Amino acid sequence: MKAIFFLMGLSIVLFGSQFSVIVSKKAPFSTLSTQQVRDIYLLKRHFVGDIKIIPINLVGQDVSRSEFESVVLGMDRNRLNDYWVKQHFQGVTPPLTQASFESIKAFVQNVEGAMGYLPSSMVDANVKVIYEF
Repeated sequence: MKAIFFLMGLSIVLFGSQFSVIVSKKAPFSTLSTQQVRDIYLLKRHFVGDIKIIPINLVGQDVSRSEFESVVLGMDRNRLNDYWVKQHFQGVTPPLTQASFESIKAFVQNVEGAMGYLPSSMVDANVKVIYEF
């Protein structure tokens, strides 16, 4: 498993970012750090400036979601599941999910404060990239 994540990381270094974290093109901010994105997806941070952020995750066991969890959140699936079990007992539930990258993109375009990730090749003028991995 470590070898897979190493190879994914190496491919990012060699070929550039494969995925982009996106928000609405109307969002008043243009970049976030890895730590800020991580805190938003772990629901430790809820606002960027005055904007309430709604993180959107890809549903299920998709390889892209695993890469996001590993590279950005710094956790494998088991550790992340343990995190959400603990959060559940504090009344905190995981981010919303969408079934596809297309639905993530549509949600981000239409819901103020929504944030999602998708392949960089899907980015267009309708969304704003704030982080790449």
